[in-house]
Amino acid sequence: MSVILPAVLPVFITALIGYGLAKANRPFDNKTITFLVASIGTPSLVFFNLANTTVAPGALATIAAATAVAVGFYLAVGAIALRVLGLKGNTFLPSLAFPNAGNLGLPLALYAAGQEGLNYAIVIFAITSILNLTAGQAIAAGKNNWLAVMRSPILPAVALGLLFAYGDIPIPLWATNTLEMLSGLTIPLMLLMLGTSLAKIQVTTFGRSAILSVVRIGMGTIAGFTLAALFGFTGPERIAFVLQCAMPVAVFNYVFAQMYDNEPGEVASLVVVSTLLSVVTTPIILAVLAP
Repeated sequence: MSVILPAVLPVFITALIGYGLAKANRPFDNKTITFLVASIGTPSLVFFNLANTTVAPGALATIAAATAVAVGFYLAVGAIALRVLGLKGNTFLPSLAFPNAGNLGLPLALYAAGQEGLNYAIVIFAITSILNLTAGQAIAAGKNNWLAVMRSPILPAVALGLLFAYGDIPIPLWATNTLEMLSGLTIPLMLLMLGTSLAKIQVTTFGRSAILSVVRIGMGTIAGFTLAALFGFTGPERIAFVLQCAMPVAVFNYVFAQMYDNEPGEVASLVVVSTLLSVVTTPIILAVLAP
């Protein structure tokens, strides 16, 4: 309990503040905030934490490989589940395969596993984001969009962060202070954005969304614990990996559903219901990880 409440409550309370702002019609420009977080805040967070990481490069490569295996598992199990349920793959499979490793996963890893946990979570987030922008978007649209990946600032942020970390390149103090300030703003803004987004999404199919939410979080939890054991993860690495695997549906999947007219109302419901379910499942998972 000493770990669970400090890790979970700040995350969900901040998201709840965002939800309340949206419901109260308070000014919160989601388009501007999204641009700032995606184009400035997140790359700063990724670069700064990777550039200052003390984690061995082999450990980062291992957790990246485990993340890729996990996504492959989600795609396979998700496709089987959707076939059994008679649901469309291009509508629901991205939601089952790509968890919310950014808005929700990063702050949870930080508060539950500290700075080292955040370093691992950032690698998981980067791999998941790249796969979501390629495989996830390809499933939703029926075609690949490598241009979206090449435009993403996450790729250069990861590459430069690793170069600075393992090339022993010092960061000037002025740059360190700037990046630290931008990184500090990013996670709270991510959570506020998550809350405001959830407030604007309408739940239209609760029953089906509940079933698929259980599939998303359930298979993520199974994959997290199983792969953590197979790859020998312990401590903050294990906590970050399992938490990231067990996250609810990423909001980005709703954006894809809207973009390609793949029943966005259904996907929106799944985002909301799975996020609400994670309020219950996340403390349970943390209790097992850090009793």
